[in-house]
Amino acid sequence: MTIETGRQPSRTIDSMSTLSGSRDLVAASMVVVLLSRFVDGPAAWIVGACLLFAVAFGALQLLGDGVPATEGPGVPVESLMVPAATVISIFGSIRLVPAGILLVPAIMIGAWLLLRVIGTEARLLASTSGPSSADRTAVVGQALIVGLLGFSGMAALVPAGFPDGSSVFGAPTGAQLAALAVADAFMAFLLGYRAAALRSSNLRDVAWFALTSAALVAIAAAALRAMEIPRLLGPALLVLVFFLWDAVHAREPSRRRDARWIWETVLLAVLGVLVVAWSIRLRS
Repeated sequence: MTIETGRQPSRTIDSMSTLSGSRDLVAASMVVVLLSRFVDGPAAWIVGACLLFAVAFGALQLLGDGVPATEGPGVPVESLMVPAATVISIFGSIRLVPAGILLVPAIMIGAWLLLRVIGTEARLLASTSGPSSADRTAVVGQALIVGLLGFSGMAALVPAGFPDGSSVFGAPTGAQLAALAVADAFMAFLLGYRAAALRSSNLRDVAWFALTSAALVAIAAAALRAMEIPRLLGPALLVLVFFLWDAVHAREPSRRRDARWIWETVLLAVLGVLVVAWSIRLRS
């Protein structure tokens, strides 16, 4: 699946133009992230959603210049997912940094990470031979870093997202627990879709892995929060769950997948029911 860019693609990226455009996009994004540090409640989610779509659109314009002419006009949608996930991860995780001078290095690290992610996607689009093993390693490595920041950021955004006293809201309600699970699932979907697109061009396979990754991470997020896993250990364990799920499917045989999809669906459904029942029992 590709998105039209509305301009004629070239065979090579204009490196100076792309670098300058990337820096402008990252700088503008970091200004919004810094200002949003002082926004709370539903307004923070609105700002975050607007920032995500703005960066995705900006990345679409930047990466459109790097699509080889032989590939036709358009940017694969998966190329926009990690940049979008990265900026929303920075947006959320910056709330873990105390207001003050420490915000400056935190914003600089976030800007560096977003630049690296956009640069990696630009390099992949400029290649006419497909992603190499080194490219896959770079994308997955960046996805894991973004995942850790993202899962931490979602817990910081959701009231009572952390169980160790970092939130003044106490134990989460059912709605708050569901919000945390959905937010983490969204992050896992974006990263899972990109990881799967590196090894398969079949839309059904890619979408299935992204959806199962999202479901598994949502279940794990609710379970870990109900278990009162302290502070950043919970997000780290979610990254481990995502990594293991990706590692299992990276070695999945290319034939007879239908039976595996069935038992995966059943397993995820059973786990989901058990986690919901357990969470309700713990709060009762």
